[in-house]
Amino acid sequence: MSKLTEIAYAKINLALHVRGKMPNGYHALETIFAFAEDGDILQAVADRAEDHLTITGPFAEGLDAGKDNLVLRAVAALREAYPDKIPAGFSIILDKRLPIAAGIGGGSADAAAILRMIGQHYGVPHEALLTLAAHLGADVPACVDSCLVRGEGVGEKLTQIADYSLENKPLLLVNPRVSCSTPMIFKNWDGIDRGPLATDSHILDASRSGRNDLEPPARKILPIIGDVVEWLQQQKGVSFSRMSGSGATCFALFDNIADRDIAREKLKDEHPQWWALSSVLR
Repeated sequence: MSKLTEIAYAKINLALHVRGKMPNGYHALETIFAFAEDGDILQAVADRAEDHLTITGPFAEGLDAGKDNLVLRAVAALREAYPDKIPAGFSIILDKRLPIAAGIGGGSADAAAILRMIGQHYGVPHEALLTLAAHLGADVPACVDSCLVRGEGVGEKLTQIADYSLENKPLLLVNPRVSCSTPMIFKNWDGIDRGPLATDSHILDASRSGRNDLEPPARKILPIIGDVVEWLQQQKGVSFSRMSGSGATCFALFDNIADRDIAREKLKDEHPQWWALSSVLR
C-alpha cells in the first residue's frame, strides 16, 4: 500500500491591496501570491474504514485533529465529489512545521496539499480540484498550484503570471512567534481604498510599487511586526521585504543565498526567540 507524500508550500503575499468591503462582509482584494519551496509535510495511506488525522511537528500543539480540521474537510469533499475514485479512509499525518495564524497559508496550504496529493493520485481533474478548493477557503485555490499568481475577488479569482524572474530567489521568512487574528486585522483596516495593484510586466517592480494594506493595522496591534520588517530591511543583499498576508510572518527576498544565510545566522544571535525559515521561491 503506497504512502503518498506532499509539501504544503508556504504562501507569501508580495503585495496585498484591500479595495473595499463587499455587501457579504468579505473584502475585495488584489494580491500577488508567491510560494516557498518548503512548508508543512503531509503523508497519507489508504488503510482505514474512515479518515484519521495525526498532527505532529513543532507547531502541532493546540491544533484540533477532529473532523472540522480543514485537511479532513478537504478529503471529505473530495470523496463526496468522487465516491468511486477515493478510498473510504486514509491515515493522514500532518507534520506542522509552519507557525499558525501567521499569514503564510497555514490551514489553506495544508488543505490544498491534501487535495493535490490525493486528487492527482486518483485521477481527479485539475479543474475539479480548484472548484473544491474554492469552497474550502479564499486562499485554498491559489495554494493548489502553489505558483506565482495574481488573485482578485477575495483571492479566489486567479490569473497566472508569466514572469519567471523570481524562480529560486533566496527567501527568508521570519515570525516573532506571535499569532495574528485575520478577522481582527481586517476589522482594524481603515477602510481607505488606496488604488489598484500595478500590472507591471516585471513582477518585482509591481510588488515594490504595491503595498500590504493589512500591515499598518497589524503593526498597530502588534508593534513587533514593525521590528521584524525593519530588521530584515537592514540586512545585506535584501532586494525586497514586507509583511505577508495578515501577519505576523514577514519575508525578505535576497540577491543571493550567501547573504540570506548570513542574515539567518545573524538572526539566531540577535533574536533567538524568533522563528525563521530559509528557502527559495518556487
